[in-house]
Amino acid sequence: MAAGPPVTISIEAACENQVQEVALDGTEAYVQPLSMSENLAKLAQKIDFNRSDSEGEEQDAGAGEEWAQRQQDSDDEEAILKFQPSLWPWDTVRNNLRSTLTEMCVLYDVLNVLKEKKYMALDPVSQDPPPSKQGLQLCGKKKSLAGAAQILLKGAERLNKSVAENQEQKRQRDFNSELLRVRQHWKLRKVGDKILGDLSYRSAGSLFPHHGTFEVIKNTDLDPDKKIPDDYCPLDILIPSDLEGSAYIKVSIQKQAHDIGDLGTVNLFRRPIQKPNSGTAHWQTKLEAAQNVLLCKEIFAQLSREAVQIKSQIPHIVVKNQIISQPFPGLQLSISLCHFVNDKKAQKMPSEKHRSDDHLYVLEHNLHQLIREFHKQTLNSSVMPHPATAPFGLKRMRLAGSQAYDKGEINALQQNEGLLEKIIKQAKHIFLRRRTAWTIDSLASRIEDPQIQAHWSNINDVYESSVKVLITSQGYEQICKSIQLQLNIGVEQIKVVHRDGRVITLSHQEQELQDFLLSQMSQHQVHAVQQLAKVMGWHLLSFSNHVGLGRVESIGNASAVTVASPNGEYSISVRNGPESGCKVVVQFPRSQCKDLPKSDVLQDNKWNHLRGPYKEVLWNKMEGRNFVYKMELLMAALAPCP
Repeated sequence: MAAGPPVTISIEAACENQVQEVALDGTEAYVQPLSMSENLAKLAQKIDFNRSDSEGEEQDAGAGEEWAQRQQDSDDEEAILKFQPSLWPWDTVRNNLRSTLTEMCVLYDVLNVLKEKKYMALDPVSQDPPPSKQGLQLCGKKKSLAGAAQILLKGAERLNKSVAENQEQKRQRDFNSELLRVRQHWKLRKVGDKILGDLSYRSAGSLFPHHGTFEVIKNTDLDPDKKIPDDYCPLDILIPSDLEGSAYIKVSIQKQAHDIGDLGTVNLFRRPIQKPNSGTAHWQTKLEAAQNVLLCKEIFAQLSREAVQIKSQIPHIVVKNQIISQPFPGLQLSISLCHFVNDKKAQKMPSEKHRSDDHLYVLEHNLHQLIREFHKQTLNSSVMPHPATAPFGLKRMRLAGSQAYDKGEINALQQNEGLLEKIIKQAKHIFLRRRTAWTIDSLASRIEDPQIQAHWSNINDVYESSVKVLITSQGYEQICKSIQLQLNIGVEQIKVVHRDGRVITLSHQEQELQDFLLSQMSQHQVHAVQQLAKVMGWHLLSFSNHVGLGRVESIGNASAVTVASPNGEYSISVRNGPESGCKVVVQFPRSQCKDLPKSDVLQDNKWNHLRGPYKEVLWNKMEGRNFVYKMELLMAALAPCP
């Protein structure tokens, strides 16, 4: 290359790259130049390999002649140049590669000159800085940003409008679907532009005059700019103000107050508000609570009406939201309507605090059942049959049929008890049953011997219950089973059925039942001695449940039994009373009584085999866990050895 002609070296590119795009901020994007491989491929694509050599030569020759003729016509002074056509198809590629090689060699020489520093040193040329255009650039950027912001604001406005329209359509669809769900559970009707529902039990037979109407409205409290909460409901329920909150009927039996003039509005303990079940709609819980308030008001109104109409020996008292009745002397039945509104604060009772266990939930449940039965009777009331069943015609043919009602049956059908009478009877039965259970438990805890056991029946009626009472001795349950009582607890009395079928009727007084059980426990000890004597081989001489001699018992009568040993030498007499307790005496043979005076009348020795006087046993000092065990030890000690 050093031997060739001088070549002008240019470091800059021959031509600038083409501008592809100008951004909003003024930045220019250029088209990237082709690489060597891409340039080679582009040049190779220009070659027509389908053309033959002869055609190429003819075309080249024709082109050469034409070019020569043109040159000859334009300039006659120039010599005729001879055109030598290319005879090789890769001639252009070769020429380009040669020129590329030349340029690469030049570039290599230039880089060596710049890198080695021994051929030539290049110093930068100082130039004046270009004038600053920051203000112009800032204005351009500001204008570009304002345009972009305007575009974004228009897009955001359209998006918000679209989202609001979608939410409104979704709310409308949700409102309709939720309204359909309400219609599936509650009666709805459209009155004008309002949607009204019915909470009352008129369709079930209720005669309560309250309209019980609620209104279904669209919920518009939600802000469209905020996110929809999880518990959002597209509709809301408007119920009457007197049906808001929660209510229940409290039934309690208390001791009679000294002064009934202090009665007023009862503020009872607040029942905890039940949490709605998961998945239950808000309107469903609200409507159920309002319907419960309406039902409680209907129950209390019916009870108040009956309390005023019923004529009893002790009149019922109705004071505001409380009904007072006296089922038994010294006791009062209180039925109260407790209505709690969430917006109002519960007032504190100035008197004593009410306990949460004085509420009889059973009677509250029975009141709801009774009012539903009343609704059913009202709905399905059958027409009273006529006393004469015959076709219309002459009077002599209008005779009574075989299925006609007589006067007694018609009067029986007309005598129907109301809610208040039924609930008072149930309250009497519950109180009598509780008092009976308390009496049996107190006796069982106070008296250890004999033991008293109570087995309550699981199948009871609202007006009658039964309990089986067993009186046994510990360790002798199999042989001492003589006292088995069946107590049938009714409304105002208790019927006691003995094992032998005898029936005794007791009143509601607690003392009567207690005295009866004490007398039965006293008789059990005597019966136990009788059964034990049979097991141990002793002979029964006498037995009586009602002894006419000795101290008179204030509770029942004393019982006595006398048994003799197997050989007849000893005898034991037992007298047991409910109040006096147990007394045991033993009669010994005359031969063992040395302190007996000798008689001149009884001279024969055979009279010595008779038993002598009785001696009392110090029963409290004997060892043993109970009465029957002590009696067994005594019989074993007096019985002869085998």
